[in-house]
Amino acid sequence: MQKTSTKTLYEYWNGIRGSRSAPDRKDIDPTRIREALANTFILELDEDDKFSFRLAGSHLCTAYARELKGRSFSGLWHARDKDALDTLIRAVTEDHAVALVTFQGTTAINTKASFETILMPLRHNGSTHTRLLGAMTALDEPYWLGVQPIMEQRITGLRLIWPDDVALDDMVRDVTAKVVGDVGYASPVAMPAMVYGRSARRYAHLAVIDGGRQ
Repeated sequence: MQKTSTKTLYEYWNGIRGSRSAPDRKDIDPTRIREALANTFILELDEDDKFSFRLAGSHLCTAYARELKGRSFSGLWHARDKDALDTLIRAVTEDHAVALVTFQGTTAINTKASFETILMPLRHNGSTHTRLLGAMTALDEPYWLGVQPIMEQRITGLRLIWPDDVALDDMVRDVTAKVVGDVGYASPVAMPAMVYGRSARRYAHLAVIDGGRQ
């Protein structure tokens, strides 16, 4: 986690959930995350079984130069990343992982900026399948950000973290995903393969390498 807003929201989420896999929506107190609030969002499952923005902070809306409330989250991503994104969201809503994603946003005139986003499960009416809590923050802030809206974004890296799987020295089991060329499409999750001599799984066109700190 590179940005303060990402770390702040994750630490808050992890603290209020206690022994649960996810906190309840009503547990969220915006006053406790003031420094991250402008970058924070909540997603909800819509009628098409896709996630849309229920709430979106001012910095997010500025980056896209439009109000994001009610807009599709998956619609922001390049078509070739949507299978990978759907798989990530299932890992969050069903397996209660935390997804950390880096991506490159591109404007209509092909200027680019890098972002970090985090997705965490959120319980609503007893289920973790209909709400997600997240933050999205520019890794750098070019002068044009907020003037030239982000129109398309591509995943550049991802990590899945299981917060309850903690070893000595505060180590966590994670999955580091790297984009390894253009390997085409099979099912969203394919059979294990070898990448750089290590066992990996496929998430659409992403190779996912099981690992973590040694």
